Amino acid sequence: MHRMNRTPAHTLRRRFRRLWRSPVLDAILLVALAAGTGAVFLAGSQNMGYHWQWYRIPRYLLTIDAEAVAAGPLVQGLLVTLQISAASLALSLAIGLVTAILRLAQSPLAALLARFYVEVVRNTPLLIQIFFIYFVLGPLLGLERMPAAILSLSLFEGAYIAEILRSGILSVPRQQVEASYSLGLSAYATYRKVILPQAVRTALPPLASQTISLVKDSALVSTIAIYDLTMQAQAIIAETFLTFEVWLTVAALYLLLTISLSFMAHALENRLKLP
Repeated sequence: MHRMNRTPAHTLRRRFRRLWRSPVLDAILLVALAAGTGAVFLAGSQNMGYHWQWYRIPRYLLTIDAEAVAAGPLVQGLLVTLQISAASLALSLAIGLVTAILRLAQSPLAALLARFYVEVVRNTPLLIQIFFIYFVLGPLLGLERMPAAILSLSLFEGAYIAEILRSGILSVPRQQVEASYSLGLSAYATYRKVILPQAVRTALPPLASQTISLVKDSALVSTIAIYDLTMQAQAIIAETFLTFEVWLTVAALYLLLTISLSFMAHALENRLKLP
């Protein structure tokens, strides 16, 4: 009798994992998801009698004339969103780093103040913080809309970043810190050369997620009449009544922005990995 050829179980599992990780399968699933979503929207629009007017949307992205190509209102709002997000990210990283160090400081007063800031900011809504900074602190400090928006986002995101960085710092083995001090390194040099490089590697994935949250949270600055992407969309809808077309376009722009940030964070994470 001939022995039947059987594929070992571990070989089948390996083939399955290879297929599951294949970019071809990812592309097929993405196309299927897009087709399913489109079918749902199409069926819903037919049931409620909505007349789609996608042909009117391109003019709000780019305006083309005989002389040049200019950014439309949505692209202008996207640029404002990028400006606010970039400035807020830089400031929130600085605030988060200082707060994380203060929370780990030997001074009880510094640790108490840092913890008070983190707990107050993380347990109150961002919208209320924006209103408080713009309508209360703004007149006292002479803050215009843009600085008030950047400060609000920076303080809000800085509280979360502080906890992320604190966890990264605590993940560094204590023996390395003690060894650095025994070699004569100052506290500043120890943080710069020993602690922070390792803490950043550990904290990079949650930092990337917090950056994406910052971009999405920036939509709330439209409540103080900053013409970011969300505010420009509201103005277009008020003028044209293209509710679904405009909001779906805005969602696609936010999705494109956040996916780009995710890819950049993943590339940076691979670059910082230890060999």
